[in-house]
Amino acid sequence: MKRTICLLLLTLFFCGGKLLAQEAKSTVISINANEKAGDICPQFYGLMTEEINYSYDGGLYAELIRNRAFLDNAKYPDHWSLVKQGNAEGQMALDSIEQKGTALTRNLRLDITAADGNSRIGISNDGFWGIPIRKNKRYVASFYAKTNRDFNGTLLVTLESADGKVVFDSAIVSAVFGDWKKYTVTLATKKTTDTTCNGRFVISTREKGIIWFSLVSLFPPTTNNRPNGNRKDIMKLLAGLHPGFLRFPGGNYLQSRKIEDRFDWKKTLGDISQRPTHDNDSWHYHSSDGMGLMEFMGWCEDLKMQPVLAVFDGLLLTKINPITGDSLKEYVQDALDEIEFLNGDASTKWGAQRAKLGHPQPYNVKYIEVGNEDWFDKAKTWDARFTMFYDAIKAKYPDMQVISSAHVTSRMADYEDIHHYFSFKQASKLAHKYDNYKRTDAKVFVGEYACREGSPTTNLLGALGDAAFLTGLERNADIVKMSCFAPLFVNVNPGGMQWKGDLIGYNSFSSYGSPSYYMQKMFSTNLGNESVKSSISNVPLGADTSEQVFYSVTKDSKTGTLFLKVVNVSDSIQTPVIEINSAKEIVAEGKETVLWSKKVTDTNSIDDPENVTPVTSIVKGLGNHFTYHFKPHSVTVLKILEK
Repeated sequence: MKRTICLLLLTLFFCGGKLLAQEAKSTVISINANEKAGDICPQFYGLMTEEINYSYDGGLYAELIRNRAFLDNAKYPDHWSLVKQGNAEGQMALDSIEQKGTALTRNLRLDITAADGNSRIGISNDGFWGIPIRKNKRYVASFYAKTNRDFNGTLLVTLESADGKVVFDSAIVSAVFGDWKKYTVTLATKKTTDTTCNGRFVISTREKGIIWFSLVSLFPPTTNNRPNGNRKDIMKLLAGLHPGFLRFPGGNYLQSRKIEDRFDWKKTLGDISQRPTHDNDSWHYHSSDGMGLMEFMGWCEDLKMQPVLAVFDGLLLTKINPITGDSLKEYVQDALDEIEFLNGDASTKWGAQRAKLGHPQPYNVKYIEVGNEDWFDKAKTWDARFTMFYDAIKAKYPDMQVISSAHVTSRMADYEDIHHYFSFKQASKLAHKYDNYKRTDAKVFVGEYACREGSPTTNLLGALGDAAFLTGLERNADIVKMSCFAPLFVNVNPGGMQWKGDLIGYNSFSSYGSPSYYMQKMFSTNLGNESVKSSISNVPLGADTSEQVFYSVTKDSKTGTLFLKVVNVSDSIQTPVIEINSAKEIVAEGKETVLWSKKVTDTNSIDDPENVTPVTSIVKGLGNHFTYHFKPHSVTVLKILEK
């Protein structure tokens, strides 16, 4: 008998049991709906932007002409080519004829030695990987031109197929002669026009002589019909995220490697002819500065976002020899001027300038970030530099929320901007980054984050990592106040990407959201105004002992709606028990929104933009105590109502 008992115990042991066999415990998510853990900032989810991956030129900024001011390359007119038909002869080359009244320093000279009624010659632009031709659309084209005495004729402006065999529309510009003058025409495609992303823009003539061209521009319809505005399709995607703020102008784009190539806001004001452009040597291409300070503010107004303005604070991307001491004072003043431009009334110097440019009402900016990623400063001067900016800003604008871009000790910043780029394997640890964060420090602004899985935009694995990380931010909403993914945009054409794992992809014609985009949309539109007390027990672990389930719970205190977010990163169904301690009864019927796919490498693309997208449906059987089946590799939001 004793031998039988011993054999039984040994069998239980080697089968994975204990001396006394016990049933495996269920994972339990406990929610105390009556106890607030922290207030959720209205700007909890927002956008971060900078000129990377052709985010502005060739992206959100709707300008279709590439190298419109002929300043991208000092030796050759990149993206421009000579068009000749029939017996026409001539050549084109860069020139620098003076253009009084503008900030432009270079132009394109077209020497026409042979042309007639049956022959034409001109210049063609191929845009940002093609000029998009859409059905039933109006395009506004403009350019500056100057001629020599031999030319006194007409120009033909056309939208064409890449090979020139199809002309989608044309317009004649008459009496082109003499000194610099701006010419504007409208082109319109038909309802029957064949769409293509590979068109070209041409200005041609059948006359002999010399013509100089400058600032050639072509705009399709823009969001809210703003002049110098933004692409409608990309803005529609952004609006779907319900962003609370926009952090701009960068990022590395704020700083650059040379002081003359930083984002100099004063040089981005007014008509585009007044903008000298600059090298975006952060990401190795030229910036038209079409997306200037007021365009950023218009973007914020269109999407009803709170601006989070970053100001240059003396640190360049070289990370050495930052500007300090008395030499920094001019940049402190520059920041004060910028705030006055945005917030000052018309009686102030810079407020009057804003009003003159067409925006009489102040923008009421509340957040100012000092620098970008100052922790890269090898000389470790960020504390002293931040102090100069903080003291000057607070003295003049005491209610302004000042954000540090590194951990400072000389002053208590209102927010500290902390960045997190990570692999999927690192997401488990980062999900708990702020659980034990010091609550007496500055509030946290996660100004850049991304799980860098997938290219050019994230795949489902990236979305799972991002979601796991964000559950940790929501659980710690008492200290974490704002967050934004980065980079926001990528042009998916060959050569368009400098940084992989982006949120929104596009070419000249179409755009799409990544799985991380749809995950963020699920989170930002199901948030509420407070985080509630909650806990999880018996968390399932993977083979590498990392967590397989992540969660957060938030609440809309006005409606009594609970938002339970659960991220199952495992390859099996997880069935935790959900226990809700509430003073009210839970309604049995709610809503579920689920993002998942069969493979974690599944993603979206230009050709398949909705391959991985969330599905919302009615869910029943909810209550104060229920079990839910969470799909493998999924992000789920349960919308639960209190009676």
